[in-house]
Amino acid sequence: MWVEPFSLGLESPLDTARGQITQRRGFLVGVDAAGVTGIGEATPLPDWTESFDNCQDALAATEPTQPATAPDPATTPAAAHAIELARLDARGRGQATPLAAMLRQEAFGVDADPVPQQVPVNATIGDGEIAATVAAADEAITNGSECLKLKVGARSLDADIERVRAVREAVGDGISLRVDANGAWAVPTAKQAIDAFAALDVAYIEQPLPADDLDGHRELRGRGVDIALDESLASASVSAVLDADAADVVILKPMALGGPLQATQAAAAAREAGVDPVVTTTIDAVVARTAAVHVAAAIPAVDPCGLATGSLLADDLAADPVTLAAGTASVPAGGGLCGDGFASLRR
Repeated sequence: MWVEPFSLGLESPLDTARGQITQRRGFLVGVDAAGVTGIGEATPLPDWTESFDNCQDALAATEPTQPATAPDPATTPAAAHAIELARLDARGRGQATPLAAMLRQEAFGVDADPVPQQVPVNATIGDGEIAATVAAADEAITNGSECLKLKVGARSLDADIERVRAVREAVGDGISLRVDANGAWAVPTAKQAIDAFAALDVAYIEQPLPADDLDGHRELRGRGVDIALDESLASASVSAVLDADAADVVILKPMALGGPLQATQAAAAAREAGVDPVVTTTIDAVVARTAAVHVAAAIPAVDPCGLATGSLLADDLAADPVTLAAGTASVPAGGGLCGDGFASLRR
C-alpha cells in the first residue's frame, strides 16, 4: 500500500460554515492485490468528513493485510473511502468487471440487468439574480439538461420564489426543477416555501431546515414538494434519517459515507424504505468523482445526480474518463474504475 498527498486549487473560492476554502487537499492511495494495483482517493472536507490530519493518521495506521486496522467509516469516512475504493478497483481490474457492476450485485443483488452506459445528471445554476439565473437555466437546457438545481435561502423567500418562477416560465413544464436551501429556514418559512414551490412544480427542496432537525423535516413532508436531506446525513446516519421518516430523498456522498460500497448499500436501504437516493460528491478529484459515477450507475433507474462537479477545480490529478453531455455522465468501461485508465497515477 502507498499513500501520496495532493492539493488542487478551486476555480473560485467556496464559502463553507468553517470559512472560505480555495483548495482541495487529499491523498491518493494504492493497494496491490494479486499483482493488480487498485487506486483510491481520500479528499476530506470538514463538516462532512474527518479533518485532513485525522485522515492522514488513519491512512498511516492502515495495514492492508490486517482488516482490524482499516479506517472506520463512521469516524474517518474519507480515509475509509480511499481504502475501500482501492480494494474494489483492484478486484474489478483483476476480474475485468466494472466497479458499477460489482456494486450493483453486492448492494442490490441484480445480476441480469446490465449497468447503464450513462447516468442522468442535474445542472446546478446557482443563486444569482433573476436574469443571470434564467440565462444559466437556458444555457443548461441548450446543452441537453432536463433537471436543474437552484440555490435558495440566501435571499428573502419572496425573492427566491420570484427567481424560481422566472426559471419555470423560461424553461416550461417539461424540465425538472430542484431547489437547495442548505438549512437556511425555520419550519414556518419552509412551509411557506413549500406551498409556493408546489405551485411551480418543484420536484424537491433540499435541506430546508438545519441538519439536526429531523422532526421538523418529517413535519414538512406531504405538503406537495418532496423533502431531500443532505447535510442531515453528515450529522446523523442514513439509518437514523430513514428511521425518523424525515425524507423523501437522500443525497448520498460516497466520500462522506466511507466508500462506494457503503454509499450503494445506503441507496439500497433507502429504496427499501421507499426513499429515493441521489448521488453527488464533496468536490472531489477525478478518482473519487469517477467512483461516484459508478455508484450512481449501480442504482437501478437512478434519478438525476449531482456529478458534474469537476469544473469547480482549477486543475486535476488526471484526465477525466467521464464525459458529460446532453444531461448525462458516461460510465467508464473496463474493469474497476476505468480499466487501464489512470495509468499515470498508479505505481
